[in-house]
Amino acid sequence: MPEGHTIHHAARQQWRRLKQQTLEVSSPQGRFRSGAKKVSGQILEKIEAHGKHLFYHWESGHVVHVHLGLYGKSRCHKSPPPSPRGAIRMRATSEKYTLDLHGPTACDLISGMEQQELLSRLGPDPLHKDADPEVVWARVSKSRAAIGTLLLDQSVIAGIGNVYRAELLFALGIHHQREGRSISRVDFDRLWETICRWMALGAKQNRIITTADQVTKRPSRMKKAERLAIYKKDACTCCDGPVESWPLAARTIYACTACQV
Repeated sequence: MPEGHTIHHAARQQWRRLKQQTLEVSSPQGRFRSGAKKVSGQILEKIEAHGKHLFYHWESGHVVHVHLGLYGKSRCHKSPPPSPRGAIRMRATSEKYTLDLHGPTACDLISGMEQQELLSRLGPDPLHKDADPEVVWARVSKSRAAIGTLLLDQSVIAGIGNVYRAELLFALGIHHQREGRSISRVDFDRLWETICRWMALGAKQNRIITTADQVTKRPSRMKKAERLAIYKKDACTCCDGPVESWPLAARTIYACTACQV
């Protein structure tokens, strides 16, 4: 599933190409045909990203809510676009570019009020300048749940996925199974600062990079194996001990039990 940095990167790229343009909207797959008819021929006024959710705002006040889920993808083509292939739920076409949304988990027409209700169920997004870490701290500091579970809970923090979770806790030396309430304020502040910095870099580069401070190369030139410190590694990059993995919150986590306590 795309993590928050990918969604923000997509929103920025799509906005650069489609902003304030009148778009012809269709649903080649057919499952969004009714919603497409209601916004087709309208000006796209804004694209927002929050966590793993995208929101497309139209001049009518309608909002198209998209969640890509595990298998969904977004692609931009030059117009005229190629013939539709696969499960294209929504196609939005301008004179120069066409946006295709393939197989999202959700692609629904909602009202502004429904968007606010959805956002109220999500935690702060570290990629938003106004994200309030105090809201996250209030949840984490009182919770008996494992910190590894809390980090994947989108109602606590929006946008963090399995890779960032493993890398973040390894960088801070925190074991995934520790209760949230056992995390000190100092460690939480380090956690928040780190994830904000990493996700900002990820949104810029469109890839997860957690080792930029340890490698002399520019982030854009780093090889895939150099970008991560613990996720799917065999040996710990600090002590050279074995990296262990086990399921937590329905996803496989990776950790060095010698370095993470």
